[in-house]
Amino acid sequence: MRKIFLNILFAITCLTPVFAQQPTQKFKTDIPLDSIRLSDPFILADQKTKMYYMTGTGGMLWKSKDLKKWSGPYKVLETDPKSWMGPNPMVWAAELHYVNGKYYNFATFTNKAVKVEKDLERRASHVLVSDKPDGPYVPMKEPVYLPASKLTLDATLWTEKDGKSYMVYCHEWLQNGNGTVEKIELLPDLSGTTGEPKILFLASDSPWSREKEKDGKDRPNKVTDGPWLFRTQTGKLGMLWTSWIYDVYTQGVAYSESGTLDGPWIQEKEPINKANFGHGMLFRTFEGKLVMSLHSHKDINGRTVRIPHLFEVDDSGDKIVVGKPFIP
Repeated sequence: MRKIFLNILFAITCLTPVFAQQPTQKFKTDIPLDSIRLSDPFILADQKTKMYYMTGTGGMLWKSKDLKKWSGPYKVLETDPKSWMGPNPMVWAAELHYVNGKYYNFATFTNKAVKVEKDLERRASHVLVSDKPDGPYVPMKEPVYLPASKLTLDATLWTEKDGKSYMVYCHEWLQNGNGTVEKIELLPDLSGTTGEPKILFLASDSPWSREKEKDGKDRPNKVTDGPWLFRTQTGKLGMLWTSWIYDVYTQGVAYSESGTLDGPWIQEKEPINKANFGHGMLFRTFEGKLVMSLHSHKDINGRTVRIPHLFEVDDSGDKIVVGKPFIP
């Protein structure tokens, strides 16, 4: 099973289209969403500019006025080549957040030239900042947000009702053998972290994910991927996250009994949407509709293809319900 997931990880690495310091891809305009190849699609509906900004793995940016046609990709990340990331870091699962007049880019960076232990490349979640939604996004004062010895990924932002903000991220299963979702408090200006991380839940807490032991027995999958926090209209705190059912990429959801990040987190018994979809997030259109952005994950003729998709979501109750594909 470890070999299978290493192959998957290798495929992701090979298919990552761009790196932070590389030249941009060929610029295109009026591109429909389903013609874009992108993992971990994240969409910011920016009220100031009345534009939608989409990013994800690779760290590039796409723009749209109506969610129908997109232009891009734009290069928006400016990392420090002298930092631990090196001159050409890989970029995974970038997100954009608007906080107090600034735009923040939460992303995972990998330096293939640096090994943490054995053959594990240094990988960590980090935050860059900009005055504009389309960047450029540049480093802040803290060179490291999480321990250098810890492989972390897929960071997102959550602010509790008391005003404290947190980075919520995954600790890589390849390192700990049982992936986790964790939190760590951010400084008020998001320029660094403070205090110690806390585990929110383990991959093995999932009742729906599956993988095979060497003896053929089922066990919970080891992978935690793509956390995203939300509140329903009734005030219930939930978290989307993704794992696998054997070789099928699948998204689940958990809800906090306390209504805070501290949980305890209760996992739903069944996945929240169709198979071969995952790494979802939620945003509201300028017309007020709640929409989930995520990618499909399929093997086509031996090549893994990831395409962004949009689905309608109902959050009027204590639990969200994913509906039909959203047509802008």
